Amino acid sequence: MTILSCCKRYISWGETLVLPVETEERVKRRALNVCQDHLRKVLEITRKVPQMVDCLAAGNKEAARQIFLEIETAEDEVDIARRTVSKELAQIGAILISREDFLRFTNLASEVADFCEGIAFWTLSIMEHGWKVPSDIKEDLSKLAGAVLDTVIKLRETAMTLSYASSKTLEKAKEVETAERIVDEVYRDLEVKIINSNLEIPAMLLLRDITQLLENAADKAEDASDAVRILSFAM
Repeated sequence: MTILSCCKRYISWGETLVLPVETEERVKRRALNVCQDHLRKVLEITRKVPQMVDCLAAGNKEAARQIFLEIETAEDEVDIARRTVSKELAQIGAILISREDFLRFTNLASEVADFCEGIAFWTLSIMEHGWKVPSDIKEDLSKLAGAVLDTVIKLRETAMTLSYASSKTLEKAKEVETAERIVDEVYRDLEVKIINSNLEIPAMLLLRDITQLLENAADKAEDASDAVRILSFAM
């Protein structure tokens, strides 16, 4: 056997060892890209929630209706992006061992978008019925919506670290926890304020639903950051 033929056999044998590693690395990037695009759309819908609360504070019903329509459209885009992730992971197949972790992360992020759609719907309902909301409650509701948005922004920042420095993921995930604790504090204070108010019963119930959905959205963002933590070990 010639030296050249031995080298060819060695290279061929070496390629069979290296190729699966290279392929897994590539499919991880594919999966991460579609998951991050999905999360970007979730963040876009979350940004509209404080705008919706601002409309409630200003009594701008027409603007609220327009934002609600935009949220419904954004929710459809989130669903399409989620299905794209599922399809991509199905095409990748068993070569990606961590595909269930990618899917869990996407499903948790989708729930944030679902909660946002509910928040917008009930906020518009309060306005459509003409129920009056005290200014101090509207101010705290705006603060709560802003805190939830900050939590989701921190979640996206955490997920983005997977693209360039997964070693920083755990550090960024702690920022999501901190942001979520702020949400909890504002939520508890606002709940007490709503219960002690002189609101009409229907308005009080809807406001409590809205605050609960906001708190749920932050909780899911924190759960999603835990999923990102797990993904960081696989990247």
